[in-house]
Amino acid sequence: MRIGIIACETFERGLERLIKDDPDIAYKEYLEFGLHEHPQELKRAVVEKVNSLQGKVDAVLLGYGICNSLEGITKQMKVPTVQLVGDDCIGVLITPEEYERERKVCAGTMYHTPYFAKMGKEWFAREMREKVPNYEELGIDLDWYLGKLFDGYSRVLFIDDGLGGIEPFKEMSRQFATDLNLRHECRFGTLELLSEGIAKTKDLARSRESRNAVL
Repeated sequence: MRIGIIACETFERGLERLIKDDPDIAYKEYLEFGLHEHPQELKRAVVEKVNSLQGKVDAVLLGYGICNSLEGITKQMKVPTVQLVGDDCIGVLITPEEYERERKVCAGTMYHTPYFAKMGKEWFAREMREKVPNYEELGIDLDWYLGKLFDGYSRVLFIDDGLGGIEPFKEMSRQFATDLNLRHECRFGTLELLSEGIAKTKDLARSRESRNAVL
């Protein structure tokens, strides 16, 4: 069995733990976070990456949720492909049901996985430089940009993925909340949906092997 993984780099920490020493993983690639902000570019990238594995793997795990633009995307794949269950990476890591509950608890929430906590303010600084290249001329700085971006937000919710070594990430998240004058809360996430995605991908590969054997 040959399994391929094409995933957003936000899932790398969890997937690497789950697929460690797995002989069925023939290929893996983590794509840069941020493609979801460019829906057509994201769709093109994942389709091209998966289709490039035709003949090299039996099935692919697409490590993305719907992400605003990927609903039904597996129909465009030339390789049998399983997509994760969830609107986005947060929905996958806390389950869609819990994601909906947290939205009701506080609509103005910035969700922090270890990946996002590590990304910190610097990611938004790069975003500001890209979207407002003349920010200095306009008298704009990062604090002003973040204030506008997070206007209406009231909390940062840190998600512990249970993989250990979490305190440095949690402290980064706390600092981010402090800098933006937001309250900081923590909760546990789960790797269950990632694990299920891997299992479904292997089942898909097995079913393909069985059909080929019959033919």
